[in-house]
Amino acid sequence: MRTLGIIQARMGSSRLPGKVLRRLGGHTVLDRVVRAARASGAVADLVVATSTDPDDDAVAAECDTLGVPCVRGPVDDVLSRFMRVLDTRDSEAVLRFTADCPLLDPALIAQVTAAFAAMPEVDYVSTSIPRTLPRGMDVEIVRPGVLRAVDGLATEHHRTHVTSYVYTHPELFRVVGLTLQPDLSHLRLTLDTEDDWRLISEIVAHFGDDPVSLRTLADWLAERPHLRLLNAHVRQKELSKA
Repeated sequence: MRTLGIIQARMGSSRLPGKVLRRLGGHTVLDRVVRAARASGAVADLVVATSTDPDDDAVAAECDTLGVPCVRGPVDDVLSRFMRVLDTRDSEAVLRFTADCPLLDPALIAQVTAAFAAMPEVDYVSTSIPRTLPRGMDVEIVRPGVLRAVDGLATEHHRTHVTSYVYTHPELFRVVGLTLQPDLSHLRLTLDTEDDWRLISEIVAHFGDDPVSLRTLADWLAERPHLRLLNAHVRQKELSKA
């Protein structure tokens, strides 16, 4: 199964502007996402989808440095950016990544991709329905034909979130939620606020630049409740407002 990875990334963020190019250890946040996707061995091709906003010239420049192709499109219509990528690439599946998840576990990416490949009748697989993984560790994969169908149906926030129309319309698409144990959904490992940054910086300072398995990371955090509390109060924005 030829799988295309698309990383959506831009400098604009209401709660933490410029987060995708902040440096964690020896790498930018975007670089860490690129490295995790490549280390999974699951992607035959990898592209960053950013916007045409001048602020995102810096994202395009970082892509040049990392040797990863970059496709640019509308600021808020992320689905249109994905369509531009699909117009230039052949694939049988699309892994969607967001550039605010610098702790992605390559083994989880590979595991979800393998499960999807074993279910040719399924349109979309996600680890967040229901959620058992920490926010920031989720993996989702979809058929490119489904994204093309959604492009003709989705409006408003569904165009920003790319796949939300798919999993909120299970009557139209064959959706599977993949749950992994143990339940670690109480952990927050995404990057959206300064408090998220404090936690992730502590993690990177300890583990260094290479990707870390979720199991290793969870065991380490279990012994450090003071670190888990750094961002335990942060609430994810509602889908229609994010």
